[in-house]
Amino acid sequence: MKVVPGNRYVTFLAIAAAGCAADLASKAWVFALLGSPGGRTLWIWRPFFGLQTSLNQGALFGMGQGMVWLFALLSLAAAVGILYWLFVVGAAVDWRLTLALGAIMAGILGNLYDRLGLWSVPGRPDQRVYAVRDWILFKYQNWTWPNFNLADSFLVCGAAILMWHAFRSQPKADAPARSVEGA
Repeated sequence: MKVVPGNRYVTFLAIAAAGCAADLASKAWVFALLGSPGGRTLWIWRPFFGLQTSLNQGALFGMGQGMVWLFALLSLAAAVGILYWLFVVGAAVDWRLTLALGAIMAGILGNLYDRLGLWSVPGRPDQRVYAVRDWILFKYQNWTWPNFNLADSFLVCGAAILMWHAFRSQPKADAPARSVEGA
């Protein structure tokens, strides 16, 4: 096991907490502004980028609709796995892994909060909803990208950093051994 520098704990926690807070605050703000899904769309840059509320009881692109509890359990397992890999195995000695997994943890926690029904419909605090709140809308001509949120963005950016790190950190092949002539 590797000794993890103390600042990596702080870095990881700061990224995960700030990302999760930004995600939850943005969801609360947009849903308070626009209301439940099926309401209006607020165009920021017509007709390409706007705000539109939607609920997703599945995962990526709405796959697995209705399997909220399965995805919640998988999220918990991923969170535990990240903490173990970073701080028990010692992967946090690499600041890039700390950054990437902090962003991924922010995304996991933001969407897990929604999946566990820890939010309620604006104006109805007794009505819990077990679905991820999405609100970012991209559209081009007749093509509309599935709505997403900041947590999804943190997950994708963290995964991209992990892939970059994996390809960039490939161990160099050992030089071929030289044969000793005359031996």
